[in-house]
Amino acid sequence: MGWTNAAIPGTIAATFRMARRLPKNPADYIHPLNINGMDGRMLSLPGPKGETTELLFVYGHHSSIERWWGLSQVLGRYANVTMPDLPGFGGMDSFYKIGKQATIDNMADYLAAFVKMRYKKKKFVIVGMSFGFAVVTRMLQRYPEMSKQVELVTSIAGFAHKDDFLFSKPRYFFYLTLSRVFSRRLPALFFRYVILHPFILRTAYKHTHNAKEKFASGDAEEIEQITKVEIGLWHSNEVRSYMKTTTEMLTIDNCKVRVNLPIYHVGIAADQYFDSYLVEQHLRTIFTDFTLLTILDVGNHAPSIIADEKAAAPYIPLKLRKLVSKL
Repeated sequence: MGWTNAAIPGTIAATFRMARRLPKNPADYIHPLNINGMDGRMLSLPGPKGETTELLFVYGHHSSIERWWGLSQVLGRYANVTMPDLPGFGGMDSFYKIGKQATIDNMADYLAAFVKMRYKKKKFVIVGMSFGFAVVTRMLQRYPEMSKQVELVTSIAGFAHKDDFLFSKPRYFFYLTLSRVFSRRLPALFFRYVILHPFILRTAYKHTHNAKEKFASGDAEEIEQITKVEIGLWHSNEVRSYMKTTTEMLTIDNCKVRVNLPIYHVGIAADQYFDSYLVEQHLRTIFTDFTLLTILDVGNHAPSIIADEKAAAPYIPLKLRKLVSKL
């Protein structure tokens, strides 16, 4: 059986509706998905009446469909938007259920299987966000024939190589060691049932490095909303998948195989995770041509986890909207 709308983990959909007062209900556009024995969901959001452009949005790390609902609505003004869950994220079954690991290669193979099922021989646009873009790149490298179907491939805050990270060496090795330890079965169980207990998570989360950035506004109501959604995300993301993909990101090198497509990149000014100069050099190495659409002065690597359509809109710049509109 696939996921039903009522089965969204941690009542995350209800939290989003309450916190953001959505004009539309994302559950109305979410459908069951089964690929290679893994059950999950996908968002299928129709664009304007008569729109024929198909757009595949691949979300970033620590995500769910609901977390990207605001951005999907923005993209939905210009194309028919499809967004699948990734294995182990958003409540979807993980690769571990079928005896595999949550590697970038396996994520790429899964995404390729989804593309073949969803689009068959149709042409489509790809927009990859951060980690999602790394998966998109690996897919295009492993399945070069797919490039013939791709009308446009865009990176939003994407990266390609472990050296793109801005972390200090102590912080980098701390994250790498932590992710390697908790990607193992028994430590992952401890993490899931002890560290992710709602009381412990709520108490400890506000002291983390990422939380201090997310809570910068200081607004008590917004902080409470973010905390609720953050807890929902942690419980809908399978621990071993989260940790293994973190290890994969921190050791990634996507620069070994060329992709026969141009890349359009949206960078983030003062991105807290990636060095924009190095990202550009690595993307130039991989793709046949590189176009920097813009550097966004938005203050954060990605929209807030409670961002509605208005708050998410700046991450889809005018130049990207025009490119998609012309297709």
